[in-house]
Amino acid sequence: MRGRKARKTAKNAHIAKNYNIVNIPIYSINTMMIERDLQAQIGQMLAANSAVVLIGPRQIGKTTLALNLAEEGRAIYRDLERPREAEQVRDVELFEQQYPSELIILDEVQRLPEIFAPLRGIIDRRRRRGQRVGQFLFLGSASLDLLRQTSESLAGRIAYAELAGVNMLEAEVASIPERKLWLRGGFPDSLLATSDKASLQWRADLIRSYLERDVPQFGFRVPAETLRRFWTMLAHHQGGLLNAASLAKGLGISGQSVARYLDILVDLLLVRRLMPWHSNHGKRLVKSPKIYVRDSGLLHALLDIGTHDQLLGHPVVGFSWEGFVIENLITSTSGLGYQPYFYRTQAGAEIDLVLVRGGQPEVAIEIKRASAPKAEKGLHIACEDLGIHHKYVVYAGEESYLQGQNTWAVSAQTLMRVLAERRDLSFAE
Repeated sequence: MRGRKARKTAKNAHIAKNYNIVNIPIYSINTMMIERDLQAQIGQMLAANSAVVLIGPRQIGKTTLALNLAEEGRAIYRDLERPREAEQVRDVELFEQQYPSELIILDEVQRLPEIFAPLRGIIDRRRRRGQRVGQFLFLGSASLDLLRQTSESLAGRIAYAELAGVNMLEAEVASIPERKLWLRGGFPDSLLATSDKASLQWRADLIRSYLERDVPQFGFRVPAETLRRFWTMLAHHQGGLLNAASLAKGLGISGQSVARYLDILVDLLLVRRLMPWHSNHGKRLVKSPKIYVRDSGLLHALLDIGTHDQLLGHPVVGFSWEGFVIENLITSTSGLGYQPYFYRTQAGAEIDLVLVRGGQPEVAIEIKRASAPKAEKGLHIACEDLGIHHKYVVYAGEESYLQGQNTWAVSAQTLMRVLAERRDLSFAE
């Protein structure tokens, strides 16, 4: 164990020395214990674009991933949450002149939105000098504002990616049991904690940090306790349709405040607002979105669920599993052109997750935690409505088998591989 720690320290010192990573304690630049699939994709994006924006919640592993990429070539890193480093970068043109050929990595870049306007000229100047790709890597913890800032000034010069929590396939490679990932969620520090108790405490601290520090720093003026109650209410209604009136009544706030609070949690990549798919066949459709706390570990922390036994005995267990699987499947389709939706009619036809590409629903997924699942009649009716031929029931088992009517029962990991590898979705070999 002592030798392993020494090797880590030596590697971290090498990164700090060779890539001018300053004001970062060496002990915080750790070797990745869980290999993230997105790292190779970000490397490819940098090889094809002048700039890349990587977004994701706090503590999800963006900085670690970026520093691992930095080890592969000349790079300069600055954390814009640190006042001194933010001041160094504030005049970004002067800062760039000091590092004219390095990959510049700026963390928490939404802190300095004013730097985006001059970046267009900087990128074009570097292009004229022959450096057409791999100029900037921006890391951010909020989505909408960050994307809006970059898209307006850097259109055609920038690519985007989102780092989600550790997924089932990454955990499988790292020999982490699925039940552990489900309970603790995909934040690496939570997942790799020494015990379930330590993991729960880490997640409770992260929630407190978001409410008391991060939300105000992002410029949102919201009482921390009210936002906590709102977030907890969403956790109790995991996977349910948004009922703004009920939430407003329960919290004693207006419907406009409910919409605003939800926007905050969605923008911070903590809650998913899964929209319904609308088609033009005249059916009476549910039009309210479904709401999920995106990370299963944060969901369980909000509900004070600390062990697997407590989770199995909690009323939220089925919807927790559903949200867990949905997040993993959406992660596996990132970059493939799919957009996620659900589908439900007033008559009861329903699909838990619809993957739409090019405006056409292609894949229908029903999620069940049972070990011997059976597709509901409503799934087949809904697929007939939408003209979907690829139907899957994702369940907690490992075998893949045909249930009839072109419907396959599969594990989440199997379907993730099929989607990511663009294999024949019919499973016909």
